[in-house]
Amino acid sequence: MSELPNPIVKLGVNIDHVATLRQARYATMLEAHNAEPSLLAAAHEVEAAGADSITVHLRQDRRHIQDADVFELREKIHTKLNLEMGNTAEILAIALKVKPDFVCLVPENRREITTEGGLNVVNADTSLERTIRTLQDAGIKVSLFVDPESQQVEASARLGADMIELHTGSFANAAPRGGEAEFLLLHEAAILGHGLGLQINAGHGITLINLPKLMQVPHLAELNVGHHLVARSIFVGLARSIGEMRTMMSAYPLKPGP
Repeated sequence: MSELPNPIVKLGVNIDHVATLRQARYATMLEAHNAEPSLLAAAHEVEAAGADSITVHLRQDRRHIQDADVFELREKIHTKLNLEMGNTAEILAIALKVKPDFVCLVPENRREITTEGGLNVVNADTSLERTIRTLQDAGIKVSLFVDPESQQVEASARLGADMIELHTGSFANAAPRGGEAEFLLLHEAAILGHGLGLQINAGHGITLINLPKLMQVPHLAELNVGHHLVARSIFVGLARSIGEMRTMMSAYPLKPGP
């Protein structure tokens, strides 16, 4: 295992895009012995680099992660498994069989390239609360992926979620221009959610460049990062990519600058 300092805030690594690369060639022949890259091998390298959990999103259209991947990871990884999923009966049934450590419920649009925006918990129908209860009754902790808006945070607490994952996409997109307004929304949402008894996670668009500013947000328990780590690994390898982020995260929490 890595000997890097252990950050206060944990790092979950999303390996969906390792599967995206595999599916580019082997989408119709996953039983082939030469199918690569191996998602399990990537998961083991992520573990060895010191990640605290591994995240995969089992989408309805199975564009990257496949059912068999989720079952194999659950059986063969040594760290915690976080399953991202839409609120559908089909995927819920799979989650109840797999029994991941955590489930993060996310909005899902078949036309989107990646998850765009948070769940509308405020206007959700009663099925969302039933799904949360069903997962919790099975011993699975539940997170809701929400925009940093007070109404969404409060609604998440009312529904009994264990955690929220604050959608950092707007912040990440605005960060090169400063992103102060988007940062303040995250800052206030984290304070509110923590006060309501929710674990505060964050994810989407996080990079080594915008991470220092994000680390000024209080009460963060875990960051979930995927695309940046996998993209950077093309040039430096997964272990170094994850190690660089963990090293930077070890300074959490950062105090605001002058």
